[in-house]
Amino acid sequence: MKSRTKVVVIGGGIAGCSTLYHLTQEGWSDVVLVERDELTSGTTWHSAAQVTNFGMTQTMVGLKSHSIELYKKLRDDPEYPIGYHHGDGGIRLANTEEQMQGYRHFASMARGMGVEYEVIDAAECARRHPLISTDNLLGGLWDGQDGDVDPAQLCQALAFHARKMGAEVYRKTGVTGLTQRKDDTWTVHTENGDIDCDIVVNAGGYRVNEIGAMMGVQHPVASMEHQYFVTEDIPAIAEAGHRMPLLRCPISDYYSRQEKGGLLVGFYEQDCRTWGMDGISPNFSNDLCPDDLDRVMDVLEGAFARMPALAEVGIKRIVNGPITYTIDGAPLVGPIPGKRNAFCIIGLRAGLGEGGGHGWLLAQQIVHGEACYDTWVIDPRRFTGHATVELTALKAIEDYQNEFRFHFPHEHRPAGRNAKTTPLTPILAAEGAEFTVVNGWERIDYIKPSPDFHPSLSFNFDETFDLVAADVANVATNVGLTEVNGFNRIEITGTERHAFLDRMMCGTVTKRDGRVGLGYLLNERGCVKGEATVANLPASDRGPARVWYGSAAASEYHDMDWLTSHLNPDEDVQLRSLTNEQTILVLAGPKSRAVLSDCARGDWSAKSFPWLSVRECTIGFAPAIVMGISFSGELAYEIHVPNASLCAVYSALREAGKAHGLKLFGARAVDSMRMEKGFLHWKADLITEFDPFETGLSRFVKTEKDDFIGKAALLQRQAEGPKRNLVTLKIDAVHAPAHPGASLMQGDKVVGTITSGEYGHRVAMNLAYAFVDADFAGTGSTLQLDLCGEAVTAMVIDPSPYDATFERMQS
Repeated sequence: MKSRTKVVVIGGGIAGCSTLYHLTQEGWSDVVLVERDELTSGTTWHSAAQVTNFGMTQTMVGLKSHSIELYKKLRDDPEYPIGYHHGDGGIRLANTEEQMQGYRHFASMARGMGVEYEVIDAAECARRHPLISTDNLLGGLWDGQDGDVDPAQLCQALAFHARKMGAEVYRKTGVTGLTQRKDDTWTVHTENGDIDCDIVVNAGGYRVNEIGAMMGVQHPVASMEHQYFVTEDIPAIAEAGHRMPLLRCPISDYYSRQEKGGLLVGFYEQDCRTWGMDGISPNFSNDLCPDDLDRVMDVLEGAFARMPALAEVGIKRIVNGPITYTIDGAPLVGPIPGKRNAFCIIGLRAGLGEGGGHGWLLAQQIVHGEACYDTWVIDPRRFTGHATVELTALKAIEDYQNEFRFHFPHEHRPAGRNAKTTPLTPILAAEGAEFTVVNGWERIDYIKPSPDFHPSLSFNFDETFDLVAADVANVATNVGLTEVNGFNRIEITGTERHAFLDRMMCGTVTKRDGRVGLGYLLNERGCVKGEATVANLPASDRGPARVWYGSAAASEYHDMDWLTSHLNPDEDVQLRSLTNEQTILVLAGPKSRAVLSDCARGDWSAKSFPWLSVRECTIGFAPAIVMGISFSGELAYEIHVPNASLCAVYSALREAGKAHGLKLFGARAVDSMRMEKGFLHWKADLITEFDPFETGLSRFVKTEKDDFIGKAALLQRQAEGPKRNLVTLKIDAVHAPAHPGASLMQGDKVVGTITSGEYGHRVAMNLAYAFVDADFAGTGSTLQLDLCGEAVTAMVIDPSPYDATFERMQS
């Protein structure tokens, strides 16, 4: 066994084998995989192994497409062929118009990735799958690429080809410990000796947290028991003359695929069970949980009604084994938060179908720093301190019970709520606030008109439309107040703090005390990595001279990782997170200055406290820091308050606001207003696939600076010219917004993809942002938006249709 290698991958299932294979494909041959037993002895061996091209984001569709192409290549390899039934087709059923509308959106989204789905009616579903009944059925979504693969053959083939490229695989080599050295390299301690390596990868399947504990981390991954059975031969299958399509049924919570002359039928019962929460036996390998068909009888009855042939056939075998889940159902593939040279590829509940793509994207991140797609949807850092295994278990149960029911826009399911709250949460709830969830934080979404108000789940505008319009109108004419909790806040001190930020950001870094600036961070490819405000606070009795670095709530772990990884050892810079200590209250509207002046001493005039200023103060009797910043396009203030003083500051603002028409508003109103101003959301409009010139941020780039991260690559990209540009669109539809991922067409060609969409109530326009091919990005260009299957006109307009000169923000 080697004593030194570049990468050690821990785990020999689909996650580990795919990572090892793709590392060699990226040019790294000095890599090792260690497995405690035999390859595929965990979840992989008993997987139902369905391989679909269906995904609910473009990244997921892209990685699944890669899996399919890889598996086809391995199937056709004469040296080591695998069993892969490709192109049997698959149907996702629906019995409501809202589900059908969702399928039309996903078809629009997938088209942008070169994937074609069909939305078909009930009769066509039955024609393509002759075993099903059309009772209580409207139709379904057809994925022509659907199929299934042999799990063991797939993993062995990946390992075989990795070995050919120089990789090594050590079976019967359990990991007993992990030690990180001062230079951030690792020693992997195993039953057969130690291996020193630069990088370690946790691909441990349901033993993920046993491995995580060895490096002092806990991953938000929990396992669920999952049962399926395989039937005896069904005569109708032989009579059909073709392989049965795969079936996924949200109506009755089951799936099926052909297995030889019968069917494999799996269940997502409501009476489901977590597994392994109190530890896993070291002897559980190539093993299963006890059968328990009584638990799935309610689901089985629905399956019999949909497929009557099941009631007339025997069962050959039953499988009940663990599968892993995360909090949101998507896997964790990427850097391990807070660790150097440590990655994971875990929580792959659909591992066989997606694993080829996950390993592909992870290998790119390890070797090159970034993947070809923005991978935030699977990034382990998208969950932060609230993400316990216990919370994951609650969400896993909820996801399991809704396996084939996708999330609608603005849908927040009840499990695991109130993971992060502030002292204001119950007060706001008492005032009628309905909450959305941002990185676990309960944040005001809108104010309910009555306790029993429940808007419809739909891809159309819902019943909150007029409520949001009223909130926006009040902000535009009077003054509004909202809480923005969880906003990422890093305090940066030290004499070299500005030099450090100057190196991190591609534009001018504001250095003057009492001033605030906005800047962008790039990756080594010259593409957008992050967005942050920089506020300079002078020394006072509250602290030394310091910078407050502020960014999106979801970026808490991501940005801290990025900043700390670029600190030089001898640099006088210190970073401290204040994210969970401070909360922002936003006061917005033309009367906001009057409200602030009535409850805080000092001169708040435009001359004394202009736009982009920052000041320590006292509001009422409580300490606060006020910044003149606006995400709404109106005169506005961010009021940063220690959580211990939050109720006191809130009360002072509400009392002062009585004379000025102050009302609460929420995130939906903010989203409407920021669309009108051309303000962008991180990981919606700001992604790693595009540079700041393509994203419309050229005014924040100073190429004459000596150096900044990504400068050389950015200059090269600038010379080559943009492939796509972010544009603002006016959508010719009154019934629905444009949804992220939807395709923009020019004839039969996809020329753009929506990143954000919302109605702009102040300008009376249905607005969207989209990345569009450069040839069609000019103002006045007219495109066709595939809006849930309906072609509607989308016209490129100038950015910031509301107050383009920014006068209202500076008034």
